[in-house]
Amino acid sequence: MVQKYQSPVRVYKHPFELIMAAYERRFPTCPLIPMFVASDTVNEYKSEDEAIHVIERRCKLDIDAPRLLKKIAGVDYVYFVQKNSLNRRERTLHIEAYNETFSNRVIINEHCCYTVHPDNEDWTCFEQSASLDIKSFFGFESTVEKIAMKQYTSNIKKGKEIIEYYLKQLEEEGITFVPRWTPPVACKLESSTSHTRRPVSPAINIPESATKEGLNNKEILNTSSSPAEPTAGTPDDKLDADYIKRYLGDLTPMQESCLIRLRKWLQETHKGKIPKDEHILRFLRARDFNIDKAREILCQSLTWRKQHQVDYILDTWNPPQVLQDYYAGGWHHHDKDGRPLYVLRLGQMDTKGLVRALGEEALLRYVLSINEEGLRRCEENTKVFGRPISAWTCLVDLEGLNMRHLWRPGVKALLRIIEVVEANYPETLGRLLILRAPRVFPVLWTLVSPFIDDNTRKKFLIYAGNDYQGPGGLLDYIDKEIIPDFLGGECMCEVPEGGLVPKSLYRTAEELENEDIKLWTETIYQSASVFKGAPHEVLIQIVDASSVITWDFDVCKGDIVFNIFHSKRAPQPPKKDSLGAHSITSPGGNNVQLIDKVWQLGRDYSMVESALICKEGESVQGSHVTRWPGFYILQWKFHNMPACATTNLPRVDDVLASLQVSSHKCKVMYYTEVIGSEDFRGSMTSLESSHSGFSQLSAATTSSSQSHSSSMISR
Repeated sequence: MVQKYQSPVRVYKHPFELIMAAYERRFPTCPLIPMFVASDTVNEYKSEDEAIHVIERRCKLDIDAPRLLKKIAGVDYVYFVQKNSLNRRERTLHIEAYNETFSNRVIINEHCCYTVHPDNEDWTCFEQSASLDIKSFFGFESTVEKIAMKQYTSNIKKGKEIIEYYLKQLEEEGITFVPRWTPPVACKLESSTSHTRRPVSPAINIPESATKEGLNNKEILNTSSSPAEPTAGTPDDKLDADYIKRYLGDLTPMQESCLIRLRKWLQETHKGKIPKDEHILRFLRARDFNIDKAREILCQSLTWRKQHQVDYILDTWNPPQVLQDYYAGGWHHHDKDGRPLYVLRLGQMDTKGLVRALGEEALLRYVLSINEEGLRRCEENTKVFGRPISAWTCLVDLEGLNMRHLWRPGVKALLRIIEVVEANYPETLGRLLILRAPRVFPVLWTLVSPFIDDNTRKKFLIYAGNDYQGPGGLLDYIDKEIIPDFLGGECMCEVPEGGLVPKSLYRTAEELENEDIKLWTETIYQSASVFKGAPHEVLIQIVDASSVITWDFDVCKGDIVFNIFHSKRAPQPPKKDSLGAHSITSPGGNNVQLIDKVWQLGRDYSMVESALICKEGESVQGSHVTRWPGFYILQWKFHNMPACATTNLPRVDDVLASLQVSSHKCKVMYYTEVIGSEDFRGSMTSLESSHSGFSQLSAATTSSSQSHSSSMISR
């Protein structure tokens, strides 16, 4: 397996020329890197005007590996080839390195670059990437990989320290300024009569292995232009090392690399809102920085957030009065680590009454709003305390907990809440303090604990009776001045006291079911039914050509065919009984047909994209750049199973698939938007490449996401 590394941007607040003077002092050896034994120059080129300087060195390294492994390998030292291309005119240094020793067994490629800071020409940026691919190594592949990554990460940590060491050395010698390169006089005279040719470095023989597996410059620099979070002093689509330390915490070089690579992947593949760096980091931590596993659960969560508009819950949803009066929980200052503190008086809360009065979905939505508020408070506290705060502390008071709280529907609602929170808010709980746990608590804990992640369970501290008042108790985590009054403190806590919900507020099962449906359909998404012979169609009028029609839909039930048509004239408004012609009785009010049955394709309207077949469970995102003004019709049509080519008998798969679509009905949830081409940030792709690959539901169709371009548009 190929191991890859990508560094954050390191910023030196010194001019490029001074950094280069410091960098050159690393050769031929560097005492700060004991493993770097020696280096010899094997090729060197300088342009006549001295703007270009290319130098190739053969570096001798003493790898810290077991003696037995060195004996088996038959070498004491490992040799690398390093090519430095300095362009004083452009003020850039590109460094490429690859291993010469064991190059047929191990392929190591590294690329580094020093460039001028885009916003401050007196500062210098440094970036670094590398790849390691161990083909074979005498049966010690895993050991060699661990040794190589350990050596590499230790050298990465020293990189900035080494440059700063030589900068200080230069300063002690009285060198604090190095003039920029200027063209020689002859070059200046020549440029007045003709365009100056830029000298090009001669080709140096580099083995193919150095380029096949290496990370080229485009891969490093060509990232999406839309950032998840503005960085301090770096381009918007990059992450600065100082920013990471200030806002995200101390990460190892490999953890930084995982964050940058996952963030870059999202920028390149996801057309929706890019999550903040703190959010991405939580999912990485939840999966021990395994990028593939973290990406999977993050994409599932982002799809869930998008579908239910969780990003807007604090602005668009007001909790019912019942929750405000009887939900015994609220935010209360912060703990000693600066984490926001949430207090929940679970023992005083009538869980049965809340479920009977509100339903499961309203309670879940309220808990989600609490979590969203927690994320917001973490951001605020990070700024206030000047250090990364990514989680909150929860204090749960169980005084009053009894068998009434073990009511089966209430426990079921609690388990569902835990499941949703665990999946979508990992690593947000810093500490959970459970106080005054009664005898009935072990019963509740037995029911709940299997649904809680192992890492989360380690953060639980449980106190029985008044144990929380002794050593190792509440005072170790919360300042005395903010301990709530009901726990023996002096701080008045504004958390509602809870109490029994009046039975007059209880609602019937039917009312609660309707309310639950209403809650989760109050989104920007619309649902529509698609019947055999009765497609669902959406009309979009385009005034300005080159606008972009975007869509995002999930196929909830059945298989459908998605089309886009264009017409110069507007279709007639749909009639209430428009479905009657298709012999379908009362299929539902969320089905609209616009294309008149007398219209002919090619005469009255035209297809502008190839039809796309979408299977049940797929999540599809895409866009179409309009070429003409007029009327565009998005159509979702029932997909008929193709007849078998060799026999009239239906295939087993076709029969099973047809049974899944009861009454020839399909269902889609969709959202469309028209934006100006200058404001569009996504990929100008066709329908053929519109499979998101972003939802867990579309994993099976990801392979189709690399198909044709929008050259297939026809009229």
